[in-house]
Amino acid sequence: MPIIGLGTFRSASEDAYNAVIAAIKAGYRHIDTAAIYGNEESVGKGIKDSGIDRSELFVTTKVWNTEQGYEKTIKAFNESLAKLGLEYIDLYLIHWFKGYESALSTYKALEELYHQGKIKAIGVSNFNIHHLQYLLDNVEVKPMVNQVETHVFLQNHFLNDFCKANGIQLEAYAPLTSKAVDELLENETLKNIAKKHNKSVVQVNLRWFVERGIVVIPKSITPKRIQDNFNIFDFSLDTEDMSEIRKLNRGKKFFPEFDNVDY
Repeated sequence: MPIIGLGTFRSASEDAYNAVIAAIKAGYRHIDTAAIYGNEESVGKGIKDSGIDRSELFVTTKVWNTEQGYEKTIKAFNESLAKLGLEYIDLYLIHWFKGYESALSTYKALEELYHQGKIKAIGVSNFNIHHLQYLLDNVEVKPMVNQVETHVFLQNHFLNDFCKANGIQLEAYAPLTSKAVDELLENETLKNIAKKHNKSVVQVNLRWFVERGIVVIPKSITPKRIQDNFNIFDFSLDTEDMSEIRKLNRGKKFFPEFDNVDY
């Protein structure tokens, strides 16, 4: 699973297609989408038109909340597979926690698809420790990934420690704080670290995930930003940098609490 991927949340169809083409050209080999995004067909077409061999790519999609449950999940998966135009999915996730019973029946469908070879890896999104523990206690194939909101203002150290201890890879969405990106870009601590390394604040942020071993999927539809977001492997953050960034953690969420999702 490549540590950096292209996120496509809120990317309209044509934008998603062009972003996938630009990302693969820039060196990305990891693309993240979801059924609810409404752009799986465009993402799939971008993958096909990129000219890159399918085996080189890592593609993620997700089952939406209204499609949870064993039979509905199987159906939703096959619809996503058809829209993407692929023979298999690298990673399939439950998009949100919607109750323990729903999570378990949905996850059982993921296990079945995994055993059939239609999915290479299975996991969840927006699950906290108590949700993960329930699955660990009741499933055959433990979740391999947990994709959650993570950024410098919501660092998830405790959740990441739990995931590491149980062999679950933490993956970050909204790594640049979504609509609050201006607050991120103007943060003095991050600006000072960026200046020190002759990098942008965004690049420092994304490198911070790499240093922590957290997979990150920044979203952009601008080719220049897509390229810049990928150019984070020619520098490292030192212990002092990491310590200063840790001080920015304040548990600030921009998306709903996992137990209180009304959609």
